[in-house]
Amino acid sequence: MTNRNQDRAQGAISRRAVIKTGALAAGALALDRAGWASPQKQPSIPHVRLGNGVMMPMLGFGTYSLRGDLCTESVADAIAAGYRLIDTAKVYQNEEAVGAGIKKSGIDRKDLFVTSKLWVDDAGYEPAKRGFQTTLDKLQLEYLDLYLIHRPRGDVQGSWRAMEELNAAGKIKAIGISNFDDAQMASLTANAKTKPAINQVETHPFFQEMDLSQSLPAQGVHMEAWAPFAEGRNGLFTNAVLQEIGKKHSRTVAQTVLRWHHQRGVIAIPRSSNSEHRRENLAIFDFSLDADDMRRIAALDANRSQFPEWT
Repeated sequence: MTNRNQDRAQGAISRRAVIKTGALAAGALALDRAGWASPQKQPSIPHVRLGNGVMMPMLGFGTYSLRGDLCTESVADAIAAGYRLIDTAKVYQNEEAVGAGIKKSGIDRKDLFVTSKLWVDDAGYEPAKRGFQTTLDKLQLEYLDLYLIHRPRGDVQGSWRAMEELNAAGKIKAIGISNFDDAQMASLTANAKTKPAINQVETHPFFQEMDLSQSLPAQGVHMEAWAPFAEGRNGLFTNAVLQEIGKKHSRTVAQTVLRWHHQRGVIAIPRSSNSEHRRENLAIFDFSLDADDMRRIAALDANRSQFPEWT
């Protein structure tokens, strides 16, 4: 990344160099639901066992920036395609739409793994409890599978105590954090009864978070990638190395990157408003990257965030 304008221009390049507007994506989804798309066998997604024994899918569906009917339809279609991990957050302003999509899918609640996140303005013991209940109500659910502190801001200790109590009461199956570095996590856990199950962070080929990728597993904490494609920034979908590796395996850049995450043991939650892309993103469990592929991708690490607005 050289500057923000270049980021925006490069991020606008889709994996097929065709801009998919919300209207076009919704239209394609309508055709898909009407039966125009060929039925596909649902993939078997591997799971990881969290520190408390809860099983979590290693590949899920992210909903950041999806809103309204497009969000609802996308969630319902993602579930129909085979996704079982659905990720949202208060700050995404789409929890109601996500809940509507879950309801529309008709799936048994026990077959889903739903994640949401506590935002900064709900930090603290009592605010966190209120914020959690608001999230639960908007999602129309009785419990969450995973709840994360979205950012290490405000009364983190108070938030964590509230989340520990909700976890003990069965309202949350597992609790974790997002965007915490090692020092911030150590500060949280110094007086905590429960260790975070997950740390959801920015990680992708251009920001591989090598230190965290080693320190988290050593502490029994799983790494989860938000923006696993860097939202296309820094020209990810047109990167020559990723294209070459994808071509070698007859795969897209998106599939190559998701397979790379998987082989690193990183949980990924790609987002797409396009039904075809959602299904494409699931087709990563019938091939493997070899040692040379992994070495070449490792060499792409610039070791800096592609989202300066978040840092």
